[in-house]
Amino acid sequence: MRIARFAHGKGMSFGVVEGDPDAGPEGLTVAEIDGHPFGQIRFTGGRWALADVRLVSPILPSKVVCVGRNYVEHAAEHGAEVPTEPLLFLKPSTSVIGPRDAIRLPLQSKRVEHEAELAVVIGPPGARRADRAAAAQAVFGYTCANDVTARDLQRSDGQWTRAKGFDSFCPLGPWITTGIDVSDLEVRCEVGRGADEMEVRQLGRTKDMVFDIPTLVSYISHVMTLLPGDVVLTGTPAGVSPIVAGDTVTVRVEGVGELSNPVVALD
Repeated sequence: MRIARFAHGKGMSFGVVEGDPDAGPEGLTVAEIDGHPFGQIRFTGGRWALADVRLVSPILPSKVVCVGRNYVEHAAEHGAEVPTEPLLFLKPSTSVIGPRDAIRLPLQSKRVEHEAELAVVIGPPGARRADRAAAAQAVFGYTCANDVTARDLQRSDGQWTRAKGFDSFCPLGPWITTGIDVSDLEVRCEVGRGADEMEVRQLGRTKDMVFDIPTLVSYISHVMTLLPGDVVLTGTPAGVSPIVAGDTVTVRVEGVGELSNPVVALD
């Protein structure tokens, strides 16, 4: 199931996306559901063509918990060691944006980079001190993410809060995909200035994660309680590189979806 959050003429709703995204956006519809998607799905009867609504971030998390250096080759490209246990940091909820929203380059940074990632959305009842089995049960679904990073600030600050935390630095979307096996999916990032100019910058597979998703969720839950709707970013494969105003960044996770965002200079 693919669950989106979308804006329409009557407000904001969650809905189930119907149709085959691999066949293109034409013909896709979104069926409105009553309230929140956690729990039993009840349809309201409202239905729109996907092209007639605006997708927004599929969830508004209380926190975004991120995992650094969870792919060996990404650690190597930064000359860093692979951690012996998950390396955690946070992105604020104010960094979250949705599909087609602009990534805004901050004036403080001269080098902002993309990081394509598979994101985990936590469902009810959440996770606190969960073992691996309970951690797996706490996963509601998956979405695409871009852990946008001001790389120069990350290096100069000696810690990652500012570099990772700017407004617009956590694109999520296009929807939450449930009920899939994510143990071996392609994670791809393309950057360019038009459909004919997109260049593949990152290409990896989730099977190459150092720590798998049950391990990550369990580990995090022994540090902080994960609430329903919280998001875990699972790390990025090698190939991170700069983005500049005028670029479009597209993150694709096989079987999950495609997330595109333009890049603009901050006024």
